[in-house]
Amino acid sequence: MIQSLAVVRTGLEGEQTQMDVIANNLANLNTTGFKKVRPVFADLIYQDPTQAGGFTSQATNYPSGLQQGTGSNVIATEPVVTQGSLEQTGNALDLAINGQGYFEILQPNGQLAYTRDGSFQISATGQLVTAQGYLVQPPITIPRNAQSITVGTDGTVSVQIQGQAQPSQIGLLQLANFINPAGLQNIGTNLAVQTQASGAPTTGQPSQNGLGTVAQGYLEGSNVSVVDEMIDMIATQRAYELDTQAAKNVDQMLDYLNQVNT
Repeated sequence: MIQSLAVVRTGLEGEQTQMDVIANNLANLNTTGFKKVRPVFADLIYQDPTQAGGFTSQATNYPSGLQQGTGSNVIATEPVVTQGSLEQTGNALDLAINGQGYFEILQPNGQLAYTRDGSFQISATGQLVTAQGYLVQPPITIPRNAQSITVGTDGTVSVQIQGQAQPSQIGLLQLANFINPAGLQNIGTNLAVQTQASGAPTTGQPSQNGLGTVAQGYLEGSNVSVVDEMIDMIATQRAYELDTQAAKNVDQMLDYLNQVNT
């Protein structure tokens, strides 16, 4: 009976973790470039009172044995890296990646970070930065007398200068990709950093070597589906209720045993 309560407890903790993940997904429904996360469950170690294949006599064996599970556990939270829908904004500094890849961002501590959020701005010194003021890599500086900014699908950045007939190319955006994007570590503010699981980044020009293209005037929306999250929420709630009911039933059985023994 005590073992049953321990098993039920692991189920309650797992369902609570799943509900936390669902809540975070829904909270980031409107976060640019956000990737939904799903928990990965695994069953815990088994107790084997009777080993499968054990001898029941000199000539016979147990065909299956007796295994008692000890519950479940959330061993990972895995991001779903499918692309979100592209939403048109009309802002020249809003950039979306159509396909694979991440923008490279230089953090104040000197460490590179990666993001799918292309809602860029211009700093006081004319440099292309994120909403937090972090520099886009490689650095791109917009001239003060630029009348318009154009970003090609291949990442070419050009500006129209007053008095000049032809636009001037001022830089080239690069994208980075990883062999295992799900292994990136999210650090908040729409940024992620590489880990041993993600592998080292491979950088290149958009539209080349499997990298996506850049869409100017668009932002990538979150890939969270409200319908899917609501279905998962209902299923999680029902599972939690069943685990709670199981715990109550075990408690009632223990009470009955106490009454019988007294």
